[in-house]
Amino acid sequence: MNMLMGTYNHSVDPKGRVIIPAKLRDELGDVFVISRGLDDCLFLFPTREWQRFEAKLQTLPLTSKDARKFVRFFLAGAAEVELDKQGRALIPQNLRDAAGLEKDVVLCGVGSRVELWDKETWNKASSYDDVNELAERMAELGI
Repeated sequence: MNMLMGTYNHSVDPKGRVIIPAKLRDELGDVFVISRGLDDCLFLFPTREWQRFEAKLQTLPLTSKDARKFVRFFLAGAAEVELDKQGRALIPQNLRDAAGLEKDVVLCGVGSRVELWDKETWNKASSYDDVNELAERMAELGI
């Protein structure tokens, strides 16, 4: 698998569809999984990456309330999505609501997945004023 990367501006049409840019489509495939994501966005996973992620979620202990909530967050609203002939994905209403997607959106490839953001939320979340401090903290994780 090649890495998903790049940032693309698009819009949600009145039927709730979003054009998936060709460079992202090539890696996501014609059928992929979309779920709630962190930071008020949605996560789009190629099927193979979703299966890896889901397998990790299944290893979490059923006896942990936090683990059950975390698993529920990702799985309860997840959906398999198929692209139409124009390269559009119909984003389920519950997921559009969860991420506040109405019109203008941003898709960004972040390695193993794509994040789908409301443009205004993206503009607030994508500030990198603290990237130097962040880099120092990442060094603790071995980056």
